[in-house]
Amino acid sequence: MRNAKPITRLGIWELLFQLVLLAMVFIFYCFDYRDSSIEEYEIAFFLNYAVAATLINYLLLPRFLYQKRYLHFTIYVVLLIGIVIFIEEAVIENIYFPTTRGANFPGLFYNLASAMPTITILAGFKFAWDALTTQREVERLKRAVIESELQFLKSQINPHFLFNNLNNLYAYALEQSPNTPQIILELSAVLRYMLYECQEKYVPLHKEITQLENFVNLSRLQFEERGTVTFSAQGTQGHYQIAPLILTVFVENAFKHSLSSQTEGIMVSISLTVSEQGTLQFVCTNKYSEETNTRDLSRGIGLSNVKKRLDMLYPNAYELDISTHQGTYRVALRLQLQSG
Repeated sequence: MRNAKPITRLGIWELLFQLVLLAMVFIFYCFDYRDSSIEEYEIAFFLNYAVAATLINYLLLPRFLYQKRYLHFTIYVVLLIGIVIFIEEAVIENIYFPTTRGANFPGLFYNLASAMPTITILAGFKFAWDALTTQREVERLKRAVIESELQFLKSQINPHFLFNNLNNLYAYALEQSPNTPQIILELSAVLRYMLYECQEKYVPLHKEITQLENFVNLSRLQFEERGTVTFSAQGTQGHYQIAPLILTVFVENAFKHSLSSQTEGIMVSISLTVSEQGTLQFVCTNKYSEETNTRDLSRGIGLSNVKKRLDMLYPNAYELDISTHQGTYRVALRLQLQSG
């Protein structure tokens, strides 16, 4: 049997659910407070309804209703109900009640009132089970899509960072700058973090800050006494976690536009504070030349990606304000951290 599928855990639970449901519906179907015994004819009538419900559940629902072939589904259900009534009137009643109920036809509505409640309950619970299963699958796929998009955005950040720094390293190597070995060392530390520490959705805050310090040291080497860089971090000793590279992108953006638009008087200021409640306040400020094309300040792969990641990882848990004023570019991020 090439197309046979193994019984999954979900299939086992569904089988148990159907068996329990059949038992409960059968008990209610046969219940009579005047007589607690179960007659053979009651079993025969119930089996007739149960078989019809099974055909609806595992044949008509998946092949027609779930495929949006509503007309076919309706026609086959009507035919199936007709077969159920025929078996009940022509076979079962003639076997158990040949001289009474089997001797006359009480009418279509009487038979429908007898058969439809049981069939509807059995088919209805199956429909509800399938709907819940589909909803769980949709939620799983949504989570998978979000995880895939996050990984894609993160994978874009690393090459973006590497591209910028390799260009700088190439320029220093051509000039035979004495800072080249130190740049290579700092770049190695940053890349090691990106490759080995950033695989998880969240990382310890202290590791992210260490990575940020390495990145600032790497970028500071490119200033060559053309400006000042300040970095401060307070209240970061708690056991908090943060999405990796969230802050690095803003810092990289500040250094990139400072270096590309100014030859002297460069200023980059980075401050990071964590409250006792785990609220991170991050501010990154840099000067830029207003004579350059400032329209690109709030654009770019890294900055666009980090906004998307914030929306997905911290919905309704962050505030991001980016502003420019008299040659100063300022990023202020307020973020509720995860507990580690």
